[in-house]
Amino acid sequence: MELPRRKFLQLAGAAVAAPAFSRVATAQTYPTHPITMIVPFAPGGPSDAIARVLAERMRRSLGQPIVIENVSGANGSIGTGRLARERSDGYTIDLGNSYTHGLNGAFYSLPYDVLTDFEPILPLVASPVVLFARKTMPAKDLNELIAWLKANPNKASAGAVAVPLSNTLFQRETGTHYVLVPYRGIAPAIQDLVAGQIDLMFGSPDALPLMRAGSIKAYAVASYTRLALAPDIPTFGEMGLPAVYVPAWFGFFAPKGTPKDILGTLNAAAVEALADPAVRSRIADLGMDIFPPERQTPDALGALVKADAEKWWPLIKEFGIRAE
Repeated sequence: MELPRRKFLQLAGAAVAAPAFSRVATAQTYPTHPITMIVPFAPGGPSDAIARVLAERMRRSLGQPIVIENVSGANGSIGTGRLARERSDGYTIDLGNSYTHGLNGAFYSLPYDVLTDFEPILPLVASPVVLFARKTMPAKDLNELIAWLKANPNKASAGAVAVPLSNTLFQRETGTHYVLVPYRGIAPAIQDLVAGQIDLMFGSPDALPLMRAGSIKAYAVASYTRLALAPDIPTFGEMGLPAVYVPAWFGFFAPKGTPKDILGTLNAAAVEALADPAVRSRIADLGMDIFPPERQTPDALGALVKADAEKWWPLIKEFGIRAE
């Protein structure tokens, strides 16, 4: 039986429009089930702390829980590689940082491209790196530490999480030499530092409470300014070592091809979370700085990744730094 021409055209038009309508309907109802947030490091470190604070607050905006999955190894490249293989539907994101989505591109031969295989959602926080030491280290300040290290070459040990960029810069600038002990995450390294199993550790400001308790020492911060939570700790620049600076930021990423409206939903939920006084207080307690509202955009995070690659990849190659 032949269909009338008008009816045929109506049905044909509906068939063509159906996929587009389906995509729109999906975007309008996103999310309809839990979202997975990959944290590419072991539990207990700064990435894990940031993820859990934000995931809980974003749940209120999105109406769905965010499930944290810690996928550690190879300086975060294993977890990041998993994100690269996920569907571009907004149901898997990761909390990456300046290593996982930037510097690792120079350290490793990766099966994905850190510059093109991900969609930036927004930068979250910046986290300066602090040089900590065991509490029994005899040096009273950074200058005394450098003198002690020079007098005791290769007798000290330092925890390093996969790629020793901070340690390499510090040793090159000071002419010191010590043994690097690899760790899968910052948390276990800090535990060994407290126990006196290692001597030094470049760590994040969330370890400052241990310093205040007298469990470890802090000698300098690799930042342009002193930490608000610890204004007595000088910067490396103040101590005559401005080159000892490593970028340390955290941001949200999605797989390549994730629709822009879904990225916008995730961005809005994260922006709302970062504006929450309780979240801001918790992040301040970790010693980290939230990016200003005008920089909480996908473009800002994309520019950050690109700028770090342009600056650091040539230097990493020049220094001959390799992953442990």
